Amino acid sequence: MRKLLLPVIALLAVTLLVQSCAKSKKVVVSQPVKVQGLFSITGNWSSLGITSRAALELAQEDINKYLAQKDAKFHIEVAISDTKLETETARLLFVAAKDVGVKFVIGPQSSAELAAIKPEADAHDVLVVSQSSTAGSLAIAGDNIFRFCPSDKIEGAASGATIFKQGSTGLVTVARDDAGNKGLQTSTGAAFTAKGGEVSAIAPYPITSANYASVIASIKTEVARLTTAKGVGKVAVYLASFDEGIELFKLASTEPTLNSIKWYGGDGVVLSTALLTDPVVAEFAIKTGFFAPSFGLPDAFKTKWEPLAARIKAKTGIDPDAYALAAYDALWTIAYTLEATDGSTTDFAKIKTLFVAEANKDTGVTGADALDAAGDRASGTFDYFGIVKDGASYKWTLVGKSE
Repeated sequence: MRKLLLPVIALLAVTLLVQSCAKSKKVVVSQPVKVQGLFSITGNWSSLGITSRAALELAQEDINKYLAQKDAKFHIEVAISDTKLETETARLLFVAAKDVGVKFVIGPQSSAELAAIKPEADAHDVLVVSQSSTAGSLAIAGDNIFRFCPSDKIEGAASGATIFKQGSTGLVTVARDDAGNKGLQTSTGAAFTAKGGEVSAIAPYPITSANYASVIASIKTEVARLTTAKGVGKVAVYLASFDEGIELFKLASTEPTLNSIKWYGGDGVVLSTALLTDPVVAEFAIKTGFFAPSFGLPDAFKTKWEPLAARIKAKTGIDPDAYALAAYDALWTIAYTLEATDGSTTDFAKIKTLFVAEANKDTGVTGADALDAAGDRASGTFDYFGIVKDGASYKWTLVGKSE
């Protein structure tokens, strides 16, 4: 009888021990926190939208692995919507996300879209982080808009100084009629003037139904005027646009006075695949030495951003720039903010304070995320990309850096 009881007692002891351990181990229920991405996937400037979507999807994957290892009470759920770079579409998509309780939005890309959703964001306590809006008009302290890229004041100062340093003393500037591109036109022109150059600013062309032939005629007139005053080879053109800028390139390519001088661009076209698909446009860019700035990726963090860039390219076939990688950093900063609240989003004032604190101490794949008083990235350098021929096709290549 004793021999029979011993195994039973042992089994009972093991069972009680397992039950005791199970009771002592806390079961963590992970609640979803929704983050809405607003990007141009099928419209203008879609190269950035597509790579930003991939960056957010990879960030969600990496963050949720990190949170699972820490038995966090929440996890991130990302949804992506296509704004097509249209302001009203962006606003309606934002409202739809807000109405289902979303408290975090990454994007939209353009300053015009960001301006369209700003009143809604401020009125309904939604924290918005744009990875690529630069308009100085949106640099407002205390609002719910944050930007993980430098404003147009920083980019314009770099572009204006670079253009002057390359030998131009006269500059014709033209821009698409939206907040971001007009801001770049103004800030670049101001920086060029401060260096001692002379600027002729063409009136911005409409977002829709633009008369590009009329714009080219105005550019041609001002180039001729400045060339008379400054001399041959001393005048350049600065174009702040999105992908519609290729229409101007096509027309300018047939004008000897315009295809024989230097052209420069803003961040709205850098690394765009649209400029690579038309040989006329690509050859014009090569002939005029055209290049455009992208928010620079620091060499000191190459071991962090290079692997991520490779993962994004594997998903999209497109080389991402720093603006796309900034979307990845933005989601991590949101995740770190939520860690401090155990995933709670009820105290929005606290969330805003924690978000700024996290950004100011965080170093992401794009470097230090520290923000200025207006909630924009406080500093940054720029990489300049130009187009070269690669066999029978064309590609963007790094051609320089801002100082």
